[in-house]
Amino acid sequence: MIILVILAFLMLIAGVGIYLLVKLGKKAAGKAKEATTRLATHVNAMGSGDAAEIERLRLELRREVSLTRQAVEQAQRQGWGIGELPRLMAELTAQTDAHDSHLGMYAQQARLSQHTDPATLDRLREHQAKLAAMCARIRSDLLSDQVQHSATGIADLTLRTDLEIEARRPAPDPLQEIDDLYRKSMQDRRDQP
Repeated sequence: MIILVILAFLMLIAGVGIYLLVKLGKKAAGKAKEATTRLATHVNAMGSGDAAEIERLRLELRREVSLTRQAVEQAQRQGWGIGELPRLMAELTAQTDAHDSHLGMYAQQARLSQHTDPATLDRLREHQAKLAAMCARIRSDLLSDQVQHSATGIADLTLRTDLEIEARRPAPDPLQEIDDLYRKSMQDRRDQP
């Protein structure tokens, strides 16, 4: 009886272990697929021609979105009032992902076929430039707000430092000042003919 309970308990632990290993394996496979895609993009971007140019556009767009996402997340962590910026960033990321897939399809077609539509390439370049410019504007605005806030903090700190330094100076002794004035007036009298 005790052996059956121990055996059931070990089978339960084994089942949970297998479940966790399968779940971990799926996650690892997803990460590996993502890494493979990024590596392929980097390798393809090193070539020449339209396909390589498109891959470079994809890399640049991913970098812009990543930098912007980091800036927005940093502003959120610091408690800045950023309004609807996180939701806008989510929409921008979704649009960027869609555009990235369009760029990927065009790059694949350009690698496989010599006949591609140059008008589509121009539109893809234009959309990529607009998305990258939006990311740059968001980062620029966040940085401007942070610099303005820092300037206010620096001005406040400067004022407090000046007050503290002034407070630490010893107060002038009024008797010493009177004595100095008296000596000075006596010296002036001696110097007069």
